[in-house]
Amino acid sequence: MPRKYIYGPVPSRRLQSSLGIDIIKSKTCSFNCIYCQVGSTICLSAQRRNYTPVDDVLIEIRKTIAQKKRIDFLTFSGSGEPTLHRRLGYLITEIKKITKIPIAVITNGSLLHLPSVQKDLARADVVLPTLCAATESVFIRIHRPNPRLNLSRIINGMIKFRRTYSGKIWLEIMLIKGYNDQLDEIRKLKKIIDRINPDRIQLNTVVRPPSESYALPLSREEIIRIRRIFGKRCEIIADFKLRAPIDAVLKQYDLILNAVYRRPLTIQDIIKITGLSKRTLNAKLHDMQGKGLIKIREHHKKIFYTKSGGT
Repeated sequence: MPRKYIYGPVPSRRLQSSLGIDIIKSKTCSFNCIYCQVGSTICLSAQRRNYTPVDDVLIEIRKTIAQKKRIDFLTFSGSGEPTLHRRLGYLITEIKKITKIPIAVITNGSLLHLPSVQKDLARADVVLPTLCAATESVFIRIHRPNPRLNLSRIINGMIKFRRTYSGKIWLEIMLIKGYNDQLDEIRKLKKIIDRINPDRIQLNTVVRPPSESYALPLSREEIIRIRRIFGKRCEIIADFKLRAPIDAVLKQYDLILNAVYRRPLTIQDIIKITGLSKRTLNAKLHDMQGKGLIKIREHHKKIFYTKSGGT
């Protein structure tokens, strides 16, 4: 059976070979973003709870690290917003007792105004929040947030967190055609990000199938023009190419399932994760489709494999 809380290691554009830690029930989030590759939010919540048993999470992490695969980061990410878990800080502390592998947290930043979240994230090595809007109207159109949240509070939370946090902040901007790519919005966003002062600014766009088909990507040329506005700290996130060793007979279905259940993947992505040849992998994917385990989605003339029953 697939592991419940751990997936990967998977090749990551930002974190190289990343072991994902998924501690939130799918799909629980404080946002319902139009671009989300995981699908539409089922539980739109801004309340911190104990969503998964932390001892079980730690057991899976210990077992996976013991396999001595290449892992560059242990990354809290996956099916929902990780800062919603009330014991995130405890998990980070306990993981640091197990390994020296750096810990990253990918977050939408919506709860960074909470002192408890700031305290928990202070223990991570890298925090990767998202900020896609400078104005409330654009923020609501893109993220469709829990009603308790507003953009001003989120921005102030990021600014305050930066003042006390000693680790790295890599701030992602997800650019969406016709939503936040206008020059006026970009310039306003730059002023806000200058106040947050992240170590890196990372530009992304809708390269995987989104929850809403009208969430469209920018061209590379458009993103390059926007990068010039943000300056030297800004980078365009490029696809990371990782050659993985061939896994013996895979627990292969488990490895593929754990990957595609978290995000849509191309066959090239799955080759990187499994190390299997394209011919071998095609046969396995065809078999998994026939069994109803996965399905195909087409997005901008690319074929992606995703969880069966996903959106």
